[in-house]
Amino acid sequence: MRLRIAFCLLAVFASSSAFAQDTQVKRLVNGVDAAAWEAVGRLNIGGTGFCTGALIAPDMVLTAAHCLFDKTSGKQIDHDAIEFLAGWRNGRASAYRYVHRALVHPDYRFDADVSSGLVQNDLALLELNFPIRDGKIMPFNTAARPIRGAQVGVVSYGKGRSEAPSLQELCTVLAQQDGVLVTSCSVDFGSSGAPIFVVEKGEPRIVSVVSAKAEVDGKSVSLGTSLDAPLARLRSEWAETKHTLTTRIRVGQGRNDIGAKFVKP
Repeated sequence: MRLRIAFCLLAVFASSSAFAQDTQVKRLVNGVDAAAWEAVGRLNIGGTGFCTGALIAPDMVLTAAHCLFDKTSGKQIDHDAIEFLAGWRNGRASAYRYVHRALVHPDYRFDADVSSGLVQNDLALLELNFPIRDGKIMPFNTAARPIRGAQVGVVSYGKGRSEAPSLQELCTVLAQQDGVLVTSCSVDFGSSGAPIFVVEKGEPRIVSVVSAKAEVDGKSVSLGTSLDAPLARLRSEWAETKHTLTTRIRVGQGRNDIGAKFVKP
């Protein structure tokens, strides 16, 4: 997760009073506490690091786009080197899946520096090699962008707490600017891609994905990608590329010299 961010984005804050009502981060180390969050998992990235992701369909994980890039070379990491560990806790996962296909938001461009233009499109979808169909691991629905002052929560893995997910049930939307959701949620390295939730009628729904962190008046804040239009655009690209992939495979199946060759997006 990257740390620098333009001062113009931080300037939207008038005070840090919203931090006072935040709940503490709670590690979900036992099955009872973690039961509702099994669809959040750790993404092991090429053996060099990890991020957080969440199921939004049995075969689809939502995460941050920058997780899929090598920070040294700037190149996208091969999806074959990514593994999703659903509900990873104390050395075990509720389900293990590798990634069959990865799609980064078409307007996202990886860069070492954080800006609102990068954060607002910092989304990626991962197609798993096999769907996770387990009554205990239920994909999350999404919801509309919350308003300023709304209460949200976050479930993530992070530095110093990578062996079990952590839940912050109550943090606050401090501001929205240029498609970026700024919250008082506590995040750290490894939290990139973590789902930020609202609870509607007792159901947690994803409203944002953690992209970066920053500081305001000595207080840590998280920067998230507002889903709305960016996720709709990404889903559209997903459907289009999947259709193209399926069509090419079917055409290739009739030719002995080609076989079933997969086209990477």
